[in-house]
Amino acid sequence: MAMFCVGVCGGLAVAFYGIRPNGFTVICSSFKATSRARLRLYRHCSSSKSRLGIGQQVVSRLQRANAKYEHFLQRRFPCFYVLYSTFTKGFQLFFQDAKEVKMIKTRMLTNSVKVQDLTYRDMEKLRQFRRDMIKAIPLLLIAIPPFANYLVFVLMYLFPRQLLIRHFWTPQQQTEFQGMNHSHRAQHHWAVLKGLESAGSHVKDSRLLDLCNKVQSGIHPNISDIQAIRDLFSGSPLGIKRMNADQMRQLCPLFFLTPRLPTPMIATRLNSHGIELLQLDRALSRHGLHQLDDSELRQSQRSLCLCIAWSCSLPTTQSPTNIDRKEQGVICHFH
Repeated sequence: MAMFCVGVCGGLAVAFYGIRPNGFTVICSSFKATSRARLRLYRHCSSSKSRLGIGQQVVSRLQRANAKYEHFLQRRFPCFYVLYSTFTKGFQLFFQDAKEVKMIKTRMLTNSVKVQDLTYRDMEKLRQFRRDMIKAIPLLLIAIPPFANYLVFVLMYLFPRQLLIRHFWTPQQQTEFQGMNHSHRAQHHWAVLKGLESAGSHVKDSRLLDLCNKVQSGIHPNISDIQAIRDLFSGSPLGIKRMNADQMRQLCPLFFLTPRLPTPMIATRLNSHGIELLQLDRALSRHGLHQLDDSELRQSQRSLCLCIAWSCSLPTTQSPTNIDRKEQGVICHFH
C-alpha cells in the first residue's frame, strides 16, 4: 500500500513538474510549498493590519493637533476663532447638503418621482441648495485665477450677506441678515399694495378694493376673502403674465429678483417663482405644520405666501404645467 502511494505521488510529480523524485521528496516539497504560501498570506495580512494601524495613528495625531490648534485660537484670538469655526462648520454643512441633494436626485430618477410629488423637506432642500449654488458659483469663478483667493477672502469679509451663503454666517449674522431681508421686502409692500389697488379700480368686482382697504387699515385678511377673489387673477389686468411692466417690477423685490430685466424675462421668472411657492405650499399641507421644528417653521413663514388653511383646500394632484394662472397671481400679490 505504501509503495502504491509512493508510486501515485511520483506519477503526479512527473505529470505536473516533469521530474521523477522519490515519494518522500514529493511529499516534503508539497508541504514546503504550502508553508510558503501560508507564510506569504500571513505576511500580507500582517502588513495590511500594520498599514491600517499606521493610518489610524496618523489620523488620531492630526485630530489631536487640530484640537490643540483650535484651543490655541479660542484662547489667544477669539474673534478669529469665531470665523474659523464658522467656516469649518459651514463647509461640513454644505457637503452634507450636497450628499442629501444627491440622494434626493437619485431617488427621483430610480423611482420616477416628480418634483411636485416630493415631501416638503426634500422640496425645500432642493430649492435652497439651488439658490446657494447660484450665489456661490460666481465667487468660485472669481477665485480661479492665481492669487485671486486673497481678494475673495477680503470680499467675503467685507460683504458677507451678499457673497456668502447661509452656512458661512455666524448665528448673530443670520439673525441680523434675516431682519435686513425682511426690512428690505417690507419697504416694497406699500408700492405693491398701491399697484394692486390701482389695478383693482379697473375690475368690476369691488371685493378687491375692500380687501386692499382692510390691509391698509392694518386688518389681516381672512382666508375666505382671499379665496373669493381668486378668479380675478386669471386674466387681465392681474394675471401673472398680463399685468403691466411697472407692477411686475414692483413685485420683483419681494422675491429678491432684479427688476432691471426685460419685461418678458421678469414675467417668466415671476411665473416660475409662483409655481415653486405653490408646490411648497401644497407639500407643506400634505406634510403637516405640526411636524415642523422651530427653524423649519420660521423658514416656511419666510418662504410660503399662502395660509396653511387655504393651501389645504387646494387640489394637490395638479402638474406644474397645468397650474391655474389665478393661483399664481394670488401667490405673487399676497406673498
